[in-house]
Amino acid sequence: MGKPAAMPPVPRGLCRAGERGSAVVDFVLVGGLLTMFFLAVIQLTLVLHVRNTLIDAAASGARYGTLADRDASDALERTRSLIGTALTSSFAEDVSTSETDMQGMRVLEVTVRAPLPVIGLIGPRGVLEVTGHAAIQG
Repeated sequence: MGKPAAMPPVPRGLCRAGERGSAVVDFVLVGGLLTMFFLAVIQLTLVLHVRNTLIDAAASGARYGTLADRDASDALERTRSLIGTALTSSFAEDVSTSETDMQGMRVLEVTVRAPLPVIGLIGPRGVLEVTGHAAIQG
């Protein structure tokens, strides 16, 4: 048995015909996938930011409405003002207040129903609902 026949060297700059252009296709496919993943992470971050902002505004509005010289209408206006400043006024269109009983205490409850941002800040209305509570003094 002798040595196996050596393959002739491939001239520089030439490749097999079936692989020509495959690097470009690989780059486009992987680049598109990474772009979609990056945009999904950014959108999830935006949804969490909007949710946390609404929760904070509802809780701050409820605390403001329970001060000695304030009432539920003041809580409503304060909540709308905070949301309008932090996001846009379209997120503050459906804000309501009510007095409820929670664990034997009277509390002021501020409820915010807002759009769930699906594409940027655009999304279906009334999907995201958050509440804030504060104990009523006296």
